[in-house]
Order: sequence, then structure tokens, then C-alpha cells
Amino acid sequence: MSGASNPSSDPRRPNKVVRYKPPSAERLDDPTPDYMNLLGMIFSMCGLMMKMKWCAWAAVYCAFISFANSRSSEDTKQMLSSFMLSISAVVMSYLQNPQPMQPPW
Repeated sequence: MSGASNPSSDPRRPNKVVRYKPPSAERLDDPTPDYMNLLGMIFSMCGLMMKMKWCAWAAVYCAFISFANSRSSEDTKQMLSSFMLSISAVVMSYLQNPQPMQPPW
């Protein structure tokens, strides 16, 4: 602890101190949640209208990705409606045909 009593042995360099600046908002604008939300809506509609189970599951997947990448300040009503639409697509496609999903290939 002898270094604490001697001010000349201070290893900090005052000319290297840089003040913190928070990143600007325009650099943080990530369009991934919006694209996944749109893709989820399209997959949900395909799952509901065409009874394609893989589209309905892809819609649920897109809704989860959209939720995971969104900020807390974004509209929660849109997230909730995306989830409900994708889950209703899965439920309706399995109510119509309860057989396991066949691979699309």
C-alpha cells in the first residue's frame, strides 16, 4: 500500500480520459422487429386461409423473434395482436385437420 501514499506514482493518465457519450438514437434503429412482425402477419394469413400448418408455426416463430428484438417503448398492442393472430392460425389449422404436420417437401 505504499503506492497509495505517494501521489507521484499514480498510474492514471489524465490525457487519456474520455467522457462517455451515449449512442445516438438513429444508429440504434433496427428494422428487424418490424420485418419479423410483417412476415409473421403474412405467415399467419397463409396459415389461416390456406390451412398450411408450417406457415402457422413460422408465424409463431416470427412473432417470438419480433418480441425478442423489440424495445420496451414500442407498441405492445401490435405485439399482442401478432401473437394472437399467429396462435389462432396454429389452432385453426389443427382444428381443421388434427393429423401431425407433414413436411412440405
